[in-house]
Amino acid sequence: MRLLLLRHAKSDWSKDLDDHDRPLSPRGRKAAPEIARYMRSREYLPETVLCSTAQRTRETLDLLLAAWGKKPDVRYERRVYLAEWPVLLANLKKVPSRASPLLLVGHNPGIEQLAIALAVQPKDAQERTRFQRLNQKFPTAALAVFDFEITSWRNLKPGSGQLVDYVRPNDLAQESSGDEA
Repeated sequence: MRLLLLRHAKSDWSKDLDDHDRPLSPRGRKAAPEIARYMRSREYLPETVLCSTAQRTRETLDLLLAAWGKKPDVRYERRVYLAEWPVLLANLKKVPSRASPLLLVGHNPGIEQLAIALAVQPKDAQERTRFQRLNQKFPTAALAVFDFEITSWRNLKPGSGQLVDYVRPNDLAQESSGDEA
């Protein structure tokens, strides 16, 4: 089974709003479609999405959906908003087994901590490099992709996921500028 962990895109701090109500910044509105195109190109399109109810996560997801042209089953969960990683894990375990790939759109530090907690010890140099990059920083609009040898999300547990991909918006910008050279 495949799990996609996405931190919301960059939010706008220019207005005096409640944290839950902060929208995306222009940078965030640019990064979300870039990640969406990357996800589509890698066939990381989810069957089900579990998304925080915060404005910035909902806007991030709207931009992803617009770029995919495919509508997964979307569930907005208040419990995902600023949740710690054990709460996120508990919410993932409640998702029906047929939901794979499963995308969780949430916030730091919970998303980053969950990604680190789920990862198995890297087996090869590529996986080690991905894990080191993830461990250094999980910036806004970053995506971690895990594969699990399980048949139900109920069986999801720490230390059981193979980190098959980790990408940040800056990685995509470097790839596109490298393509032009």
